[in-house]
Amino acid sequence: MVERSDDAAVMTAPTDGRELRRQGRKTMAKLLEAGMTVLAERGYHAARVDDVVRTADVSHGTFYLYFSNKEELFQALAVQCADEMTDLARSLGPVTPDDEGLAALRAWLASFVDCYGRYGVVIRAWMEDQVTGRELARLGGRTFTAVTAALVARIDEARPGRGPQAELDAAALLAMIERFTYFTTSRSVGFEHDTMLDTLARLVHRGFFGG
Repeated sequence: MVERSDDAAVMTAPTDGRELRRQGRKTMAKLLEAGMTVLAERGYHAARVDDVVRTADVSHGTFYLYFSNKEELFQALAVQCADEMTDLARSLGPVTPDDEGLAALRAWLASFVDCYGRYGVVIRAWMEDQVTGRELARLGGRTFTAVTAALVARIDEARPGRGPQAELDAAALLAMIERFTYFTTSRSVGFEHDTMLDTLARLVHRGFFGG
């Protein structure tokens, strides 16, 4: 795991800094999972603490042992998402224009889709500017800057000499990947998972890496 950003280090869950007992860790995980479910179903603004405790099957008192409000719950999920997305960005190696490069790109895209499956509601809150907290917004910006920087580096390797155009290419690529993944994972569209990944990888490989 890479080091957290300064923002992520500041924005830790309220129980950080003291050892949680085994049951406490299980309860925390249960609340985070319930929070993700509720956020995915109702959206960031409509989600309520009542919904989270009902989904987690815990009392309000238990919730408030760990979080002061839903914003702190979202904050904890955002830190997790930022860590995983930053790790994912740094895991992308060179993408060559041959079949080996296509395979490497497909594997990375599969990891992105898996991550989006876990944290889609957090990513959408950032992408669609739903969050209002300065720290959360800054954390989202730093996370997507890290992902974009990794894509810029790979595009520069594959197609050198593009200069500032590589940054625009990377921004367009990230937006395309995010929207494609959102569309194919947020509703029943009848696409096979492997077929979806093959198509996305082929389009990205040809369009951005000279495949």
